[in-house]
Amino acid sequence: MDLLIKTTSLETEHRVVLGGDIDAFTAPKVKETLMSLVTKPDINHITVDLEAVEYMDSTGIGIFIGIMKECIQRNRTFEVHKLSPRVERLFRITGLYDHIAIRKGESE
Repeated sequence: MDLLIKTTSLETEHRVVLGGDIDAFTAPKVKETLMSLVTKPDINHITVDLEAVEYMDSTGIGIFIGIMKECIQRNRTFEVHKLSPRVERLFRITGLYDHIAIRKGESE
């Protein structure tokens, strides 16, 4: 499946909606999109919605670890939102679930 990337911005917060597959083929575009937001001085908070992500491999996990570390270094907050069941399982298996900020729904 192709990769879907949709971004919206609200003042100092930026939301990215990803869909499809995050793998070795699509990972460079995901990394480029997220890193461009992290390096913007006027962005303080980044949320990534993963509800529509159907598949993610270790390349995708590596991207999220790298983005999380970069946000910490730049004093920005980063969280993932609405993990699909497959992605949540992958985050749990790899231990990332316990180290990254996760919101499960709109009200949380």
